[in-house]
Amino acid sequence: MTEKIITINCAETVARIFGSYDANIRQLEQTFGVSIVNRERNDGNSIVITGGGAEKVNQAAAAVAYLAKMNEAISDQTVDYVADMIKSGDGGALSELDDSCICVTTRGKPIKAKTVGQRRYVDAIKRNTIVLGVGPAGTGKTFLAVAMAVTALRNKEVSRIILTRPAVEAGERLGYLPGDLQSKIDPYLRPLYDALFEMMGGDNYAKNVEKGVIEIAPLAYMRGRTLDDSFIILDEAQNTTPEQMKMFLTRLGHNSKVVVTGDITQTDLPRGQKSGLVEAVRILTDIDDIKIHRLSEKDVVRHKLVQQIVLAYEKHEQGKKFDYKKTPKRGTEK
Repeated sequence: MTEKIITINCAETVARIFGSYDANIRQLEQTFGVSIVNRERNDGNSIVITGGGAEKVNQAAAAVAYLAKMNEAISDQTVDYVADMIKSGDGGALSELDDSCICVTTRGKPIKAKTVGQRRYVDAIKRNTIVLGVGPAGTGKTFLAVAMAVTALRNKEVSRIILTRPAVEAGERLGYLPGDLQSKIDPYLRPLYDALFEMMGGDNYAKNVEKGVIEIAPLAYMRGRTLDDSFIILDEAQNTTPEQMKMFLTRLGHNSKVVVTGDITQTDLPRGQKSGLVEAVRILTDIDDIKIHRLSEKDVVRHKLVQQIVLAYEKHEQGKKFDYKKTPKRGTEK
């Protein structure tokens, strides 16, 4: 029987690690197949990890040690993510995560990268003029890009934010939607509105739109323009044609930054139509100051079922029969 002891002097830290009704520790025990208990002492607390194999005990100890460094509430998603990274041999990359805040919402909520993939995505946006963020739903591609845009605006690095999406129907026709053209287009832009509202507040957002500091428009409205001193985000880029993508990327002006986001597995283009995002990823890979950043199901930060859904569809596309009863919990997939 292998045993490892981690000494923690702060009772509040121990409480965060164990979680409500010891839920976090139960997750770690199930993931690594070990036993974890807390022993109170006069000079602090000892978290004792025991199990039949040294490797699993050491992995569980590494997970506990990392969680102990966190200065905020620990969710079940965080526990699953940390355990998954350590179990897959990527635990060393966790050191890239830090408490640095991208921006703060109007309600005082700090926005931070929650996974290593997200941290690298944010760093790529800082260091490059053009970034193509490709990954499945729920990985924070758009939200983090908007957060970076708001930060750049607040720091006066740019003078305006431009957000755009292609108005491609996902099973609906624009003509059947009620209202004028703007009313028909608004549903396609709603995710961008929501992200800006959370970070800037409704009143501040409305004032910036009125002054022209923030512009949200369909991709077709970008044609013929040169976008200087701007932070430009193209969302849902998998629904662009190659011609639209080339048109958009060549709008880049002086002192501007471009972030293109999309999920190449959720294209709503007509059957047989090539995706501009897929082609751009292939063509632009080796150009300096352009970064292709790929996020994976490990970076999903929505409900844990979203990761299971992403994995299920990936396996289905690969022609494999998917048995949900045999699907490992998030954090145990190798």
